[in-house]
Amino acid sequence: VNPMMRVMPSKMIETEVPMIDLFNSLVESQMIPIFSVAGEPYNALLARIGFQAKADVVIFAGLGLIFDDFHFFKTAFEENGVSHRTVMYVNLASDPIIERLLVPDMALAVAERFAMERSQRVLVLMTDMTAYADAMKEIGVSQARIPATRGYLGDLYTQLARRYEKACDFKGAGSVTILTVTTMPGNDVTHPVPDNTGYITEGQFYLHDGVIDPFGSLSRLKQHVVGKVTREDHAQIMNTMVRFYAGAREAEQKQPMAFEHSDFDMKLLKFGELFRRRFMDVNVSLPLLDALNLSWQTLAECFESHELLMKQDLIDRYLPELKTAETGEVA
Repeated sequence: VNPMMRVMPSKMIETEVPMIDLFNSLVESQMIPIFSVAGEPYNALLARIGFQAKADVVIFAGLGLIFDDFHFFKTAFEENGVSHRTVMYVNLASDPIIERLLVPDMALAVAERFAMERSQRVLVLMTDMTAYADAMKEIGVSQARIPATRGYLGDLYTQLARRYEKACDFKGAGSVTILTVTTMPGNDVTHPVPDNTGYITEGQFYLHDGVIDPFGSLSRLKQHVVGKVTREDHAQIMNTMVRFYAGAREAEQKQPMAFEHSDFDMKLLKFGELFRRRFMDVNVSLPLLDALNLSWQTLAECFESHELLMKQDLIDRYLPELKTAETGEVA
């Protein structure tokens, strides 16, 4: 794409996944992977983003899927009423491996057409890019090409970048946003595929143990939308919630070592349990405004207003007053 036709990212794609919308916002024209390992519900998360995201068109690219996964995606899009705006290109594990290399290019070509000719917001979902890289490696071996790190070809970075960098917000037209799954063999982030992906993309969502980890995840473009196209308290809530969750993790580490917990530690432990259940669970779906309001509610349940260390005008405006069930008095 002509660089002069690229627009600075400034719009958010709401996914109704609170750990994304609230803490690492997905920005229109962003390219970002979900880093995970085999056995995690990354396909379920990707499908839910597909039918919940505020996008005009969803392009799905399946790379080396088993039939059960393909059937899951197809059924999920149909049952949630988005099949009429979804285009699917799928290479099954039983299909010729050479076809796997064509799927991302076909999906991205269609995405560009919708974005350029129809000025639509297009979300491209691809799973799994490690299977795509493995296909390149296998074909390279059959061509007697010289391998590099762990048998992958020396142009792995270039081949991945050529696909990811199709993400763009076009001046006077629509946009292409790319969200992929990249599995890490052995949970090794230094594996060539996630390692190269991290240099190309604009952050990552780290999925493990059924939750999106707020510490391992990062959206490098969220500053373009947080507090600018979202509500004014978004940035303060985002930072405060993560700060308290980090404190909850430290308080939890005291338990097996038999250290005494302070009153504030007990508040942190309560907050950590609520935070995991209300926000981190991969099955939770909340619009952004509801997630912001629930954040204030959670803070009010666990802490006094002076303990929040937030801007007082935001506390006065958004912190709810909780009443006890017994007396009806303000807690």
